[in-house]
Amino acid sequence: MKGILKPPAYKELLPAEKIDPTYKKLRLQVFLGIFIGYAGFYIVRKNFSMAIPELAQFGFDKSELSIVLSMNAIAYALSKFLMGSVSDRSNARVFLPLGLVLAAISMMFMVVPVQFFGPDQKSLSIVVMAALNFLVGWFNGMGWPPCGRVMTHWFSVTERGTKMSIWNCAHNVGGALVGPMAVYGAMWFGSWFYGADSSRYFLIGTYVFPAAVALLVALVAYCLIRDTPQSCGLPSIEKYRNDYPKNYSEKSEEVLSTREIFFKHVLNNRMLWFIAIANAFVYMVRYGCLDWAPTFLKEAQGYDIKQAGWAYFAYEFAAIPGTLVCGWISDKVFKGGRAMTTIIFMVLVAVFIFLYWQFADNYLIVTLSLIAIGFFIYGPVMLIGVQALDLAPKNAAGTAAGLTGFFGYFFGTAILANVLIGYVAEAGWDWVFILLLIACALSIVFMAFTYKQEKANRAG
Repeated sequence: MKGILKPPAYKELLPAEKIDPTYKKLRLQVFLGIFIGYAGFYIVRKNFSMAIPELAQFGFDKSELSIVLSMNAIAYALSKFLMGSVSDRSNARVFLPLGLVLAAISMMFMVVPVQFFGPDQKSLSIVVMAALNFLVGWFNGMGWPPCGRVMTHWFSVTERGTKMSIWNCAHNVGGALVGPMAVYGAMWFGSWFYGADSSRYFLIGTYVFPAAVALLVALVAYCLIRDTPQSCGLPSIEKYRNDYPKNYSEKSEEVLSTREIFFKHVLNNRMLWFIAIANAFVYMVRYGCLDWAPTFLKEAQGYDIKQAGWAYFAYEFAAIPGTLVCGWISDKVFKGGRAMTTIIFMVLVAVFIFLYWQFADNYLIVTLSLIAIGFFIYGPVMLIGVQALDLAPKNAAGTAAGLTGFFGYFFGTAILANVLIGYVAEAGWDWVFILLLIACALSIVFMAFTYKQEKANRAG
């Protein structure tokens, strides 16, 4: 890697008495950096979902907007996989903030097709929205891989499950803010741009205000993140904690070639393929509920944008304790067993999707069901990422996670959750819920394929 993304050179080791206090300080610092930075990506990630109900007044229907929605997931899937290999060979301190800045700028421009083209040039508006949402998704794909790089270099394998469950809450913090930002950004700043035309206030709250906040977050992340311990004059995390995984070697500290990463450590790993397929169905459920919740709630219950925004917030915020509980259960109850924990959580997700469906006209049950789905779905999302990191050496971690992410976002989100559900929803919401229940079942089946091998690996 060349230029500004080139990883910093290793420094001479600090004096022995400085290593422990420096390590402790920087581990907390870089963890905060990737937590805050990754939360920032979710502030400018799925904002288009909040805009969909408001765009109906401009003559756009769900089938058209589902194509725009899918562009984000397709781009994210490709980027997370392809940019993951770039991240494995880049300076995480620069790579993450750069992606966030570019994502924020792309999000700001989402105002353009509605403001300057609108329903009079409907086809052009859809094309421009799709292109911009593709860019938002692509640059968002630059968020997870550098965090995975930092996590594997600064935290050893026996503590990584717990640390990952805490860090994984970052996207729930960022995602939960999208709803309130859409509401209050429109209330506070909409009149500055559109005067008395309140029909366009949502453009400011949904796109511009979150993007401005994300730019500030990128600056904070750059100040906090450091690439590797060795670039700070510290030993590797394995040496510091005397915690060496089975697949560790000195070569794990080297920067691998793209060929080595893909063909030696990722594409020939059967377990990675199983969890990648399971991930597709987990993500179909995750985003099938999340992306279409505002639209479903408005159509089925007549929620306004404020009510839908707070329901969106509740779904995301409930994921924080859910993820922590899931990580704790997998470590303490199942002794590192990710497969069984994921299976149990997906069964519970299916139960609450059924309640969400059957009691769609009951405000309380719908809200509680969304909270429960948010609580249980993000644990499996997190655990599949942890499995991917564990199954590959740390200098190929971004690419390994990128493979599972590609399946999750390309097939699970773009094809199934966005396009398929968008078209099925036109025929009736009952079919949407049937598809989500089938996805829960298939995620359980493919995760069950990994159970025996995972148990053998732990025993060995």
